[in-house]
Amino acid sequence: MNVLHSSLWRWLWLSLALLMGLGMAQLAIAQADPEREMTTAAPAISADQWRQVNSGETGPNFRDTRADSTYNLINSSGETWRQLRNRWVSPYGLIVILGMAGMITLFYLVFGRKRLDEPRTGKKLFRWSVFMRSLHWTMATLFIVLALTGLNLLYGKFVFRPLFGDAFWSAMMSGTKVLHNYLGPIFGILLLVLLIKVFKANLPKKHDWEWFKKGGGMIGKGHVDAGFANGGEKVWYWILATVGLAVIASGFVLDFPNFGQARDTMQWANIIHAVGALGLTAVALGHIYIGTLGTEGSLEGMTTGYVDETWAKEHHNLWYEEVKDQALTEEEVAAQKGAKGTGDTASSQPS
Repeated sequence: MNVLHSSLWRWLWLSLALLMGLGMAQLAIAQADPEREMTTAAPAISADQWRQVNSGETGPNFRDTRADSTYNLINSSGETWRQLRNRWVSPYGLIVILGMAGMITLFYLVFGRKRLDEPRTGKKLFRWSVFMRSLHWTMATLFIVLALTGLNLLYGKFVFRPLFGDAFWSAMMSGTKVLHNYLGPIFGILLLVLLIKVFKANLPKKHDWEWFKKGGGMIGKGHVDAGFANGGEKVWYWILATVGLAVIASGFVLDFPNFGQARDTMQWANIIHAVGALGLTAVALGHIYIGTLGTEGSLEGMTTGYVDETWAKEHHNLWYEEVKDQALTEEEVAAQKGAKGTGDTASSQPS
């Protein structure tokens, strides 16, 4: 337990040092040359160029070629991007997230929490190591921060600007952008580590189809077969492995605009990033609900590393049959943790 606390403190201090370093870096850059970005983004326009624009003459600097992104003043594709973002992505993204939250609330009010059918045996099975638990909670924290800052970038001006005024809103948006831009790549790297670590356990199996046909056990009687990961958990994994990686990749395109990306590329990356991130946020609400309030015993595995024998039999029976001989009493778990620091010596989790 002492080793676990020490590891968590190291994570906290490392995160604090990283955030302080990023803040100082931003301050130094801003003080070094505050007009450098404006000079690069909006070069001076001469009187002759304005006369050319007003006369209606065409030229590579003033008309949208789309393919080469050589436009400068008149940008019809930019207006298309704005319309997609403001008329479709933003409103429908909010509808999806609020709709998911509403369905989860309604489901909980109607069906309540999924309780264990049988009493707990008191025997524990090892499920998650300290490394995997630390990785999970670090990613969960980053995901929540990224989701909140991303939602603030899309909707904050409609909420906080009218309430608190321009000064507060601009300061909050500045901090929001720094957090989102710097924490995003860190989350992306950790996501790759997670996907690699649990890849084998999330490969589709024949019994997964039965899991879906029975709605994860909500349709019909009896429990459905599931290995280390059930059908729903595998779906979440492959959503992260596809949509999640698309969000990360598009985020890198937006985060590092110094590799020759044209404005068309940046606009499409922004749309992909927003659509994917809003969808992930909505699905993540279901994942959070099932893993915490929705299912008795699920959270214990990711907080202590161990799950009760009854929980394993009811939710992951095929995995239980593989590891049932490794079940320990609570006293044995405590003794093992005291003797070896973490107790993460079992081999029941996927490699």
